[in-house]
Amino acid sequence: MAATDYKDYYAVLGVSKSVDADEIKKAYRKLARKYHPDMNPGDRQAENQFKQVSEAYEVLSDPDKRRKYDQFGQYWKQADQPRSPSPGSNVDFDGVEFGRYASFDEFINELLGRMGSDPGFSSSNRYRTSPGAAGAPPGSTAGLDSQAILTLTMAEAFNGVQKRLSVGQEVIDVRIPAGAKPKSRVRVRGKGSYSPHYTTQRGDLYLTIEIAPHSFFQFDGDNLVCELPISPDEAVLGAAIAVPTPDGLVTMNIPAGIRSGQSLRLRGKGWTKSKGGRGDQMVRVVITPPKELSEIEREYYEKIRDNRTDHPRSHLKDVRL
Repeated sequence: MAATDYKDYYAVLGVSKSVDADEIKKAYRKLARKYHPDMNPGDRQAENQFKQVSEAYEVLSDPDKRRKYDQFGQYWKQADQPRSPSPGSNVDFDGVEFGRYASFDEFINELLGRMGSDPGFSSSNRYRTSPGAAGAPPGSTAGLDSQAILTLTMAEAFNGVQKRLSVGQEVIDVRIPAGAKPKSRVRVRGKGSYSPHYTTQRGDLYLTIEIAPHSFFQFDGDNLVCELPISPDEAVLGAAIAVPTPDGLVTMNIPAGIRSGQSLRLRGKGWTKSKGGRGDQMVRVVITPPKELSEIEREYYEKIRDNRTDHPRSHLKDVRL
């Protein structure tokens, strides 16, 4: 980095070098709100100012980066890149012939008048691998992608929703398309991690969708599954029953004599398929006897019992081991 490229991040945020982390955060929030592109649509100058403010905060909010920046000034990024130039290479480093140094440590020690060993400044102590930075050419965002989990209600996932998310110090709006399923991923371009070496580079943000449990519906691929309680008389006589679906209530015919645990299909009432159309809704019938009986109910159930012609366990009398 040439001296003309050096940026005084403290001046960018309008703070002194002695301020603490809270003051830096306060200054950043004020300026980020002032210059945010959403507040200044079409204003290129404000957009550039917002980028500089974000870049300054990225460095000064990180204790390790801030320490390097305070210590090495314009060379703070290179101080985090221990490397040895290939023999015979002469890299121009703001007028310095870097090829004659065995490592950046040697160069920086000479620059600061600190020749000799310094246990607290060995490359093994200070080197940190940043995602996508090592070996990534200028313009590459490999390794800078970020991941996060986004939990939606089933209604939000079915209908689609716009969510406002906080990504670090930035607030973004993300549109989740209709039909998102558990473990599906949504890519938000340019909202991942910044490169620690090329501040104009940024990866993508990948959101993994989770859907909060619902009291009635469950997933089975593109189908939905639910349990429908019915009374004994509805099971015996059959009935037309209103069943909840993602689109609202629909009437489903319960055939007479249905057994508990049998499933009925509501075609096209399930989840949105990735290639278009809808899955089915599978309705599992559960015969639910009443817990409390009125006098007349008890009387009629007793009459049914005493006059019943069906004996559902008659085939068990001959069962043996």
